[in-house]
Amino acid sequence: MSLKYINDARKILCIGRNYIEHIKELNSMRPQQPFFFLKPSSSVLKPNSGPFLVPKGVTVHHEVELAFTLNRDLQNLSPDFSPQEALESIEGYALTIDMTARNVQNEAKKKGLPWSIGKGFDTFLPVSSFIPKEKIPDPYNVELELKVNGEIKQHEKTNLMIFPIHKILSTMSNIMTLEKGDLILTGTPKGVGPIVAGDEIEATLSVDGKVLETIKCKAETKPGYYEYRET
Repeated sequence: MSLKYINDARKILCIGRNYIEHIKELNSMRPQQPFFFLKPSSSVLKPNSGPFLVPKGVTVHHEVELAFTLNRDLQNLSPDFSPQEALESIEGYALTIDMTARNVQNEAKKKGLPWSIGKGFDTFLPVSSFIPKEKIPDPYNVELELKVNGEIKQHEKTNLMIFPIHKILSTMSNIMTLEKGDLILTGTPKGVGPIVAGDEIEATLSVDGKVLETIKCKAETKPGYYEYRET
């Protein structure tokens, strides 16, 4: 099981609103250019390392995503950065679930506050083992699926991304230097929904009908003193 990639990640960057049907289900506005947010390394939940933790009073939503890591630093890339150059910059891939504290995030958006908390709780980024680049020759030909208690909630192909990887990298690299090993999540398709304590979560990543990686975890209540209250 190769997890060195997640240990080496200097940053975890996540593209938001990159699938049109997901934008519609959240009644959000379609972005004119890629935008992204960061998740802390402490939010990572490695395979077989324990349960997914649901904070008290928090409405948690699952968001299954294709992620990739970089094999080089990237800075101030041209808007003409090509799809081929983008693929050449990728070290490999991973299956991820970007968990979101939806009520925390929604309140922050409404009040104009940062919403790092809504993405950053412990275990809010379950990840798979590393997927070698040669196993995914085309990142737009990947099937993502997520089940809760055996029921399919999300199932979509990555060819529905609004912003392709070369556009994502060009935009990001002109805001902050992308470093070798950074982990970049490419957005979630439609079907996001709640996770509560006791739920069994299973996500898969497939290419041409062959499952390459799976994430399995059970949800439990987060220990500690945090309980959501209005800011």
